[in-house]
Amino acid sequence: MDYSSTCSCGKVAINISLPKNIEEYEPRACDCDFCTARNLSYLSDANGQLKVYHSNELEAFKQGSEQASFWQCSSCHDLVAVTCEIDHQTKGAINARMFEQQYNLRPAVCVSPKTLAPEEKLKRWNTVWLKVEFCD
Repeated sequence: MDYSSTCSCGKVAINISLPKNIEEYEPRACDCDFCTARNLSYLSDANGQLKVYHSNELEAFKQGSEQASFWQCSSCHDLVAVTCEIDHQTKGAINARMFEQQYNLRPAVCVSPKTLAPEEKLKRWNTVWLKVEFCD
């Protein structure tokens, strides 16, 4: 199933393809200081795909172990997604907030990647994150 959304100002658009209905997923709320301060939770499925249409409006920054890139709109500063290069492929998760107004998402479950070693994080992300493609 395909779902589309934009950041608050509309300059960054996303399309996510998921094998199940979006309302069947439980977003994951990371318990790190960065994510909890922003009340972030993420959606992904290893069998799904994310396309980000950004028209050069995205800014990337690193947090924690600095393995993942967090992508935000340079205009409205909405966090759109988090990605990482794993086995020569871009994998990532979408900010669940981008779909909260359109769909009845389940409550987020707490996860704690900060307790994992860097190599364990990559292994975990590879099993749960989507394939990501950035498009202009």
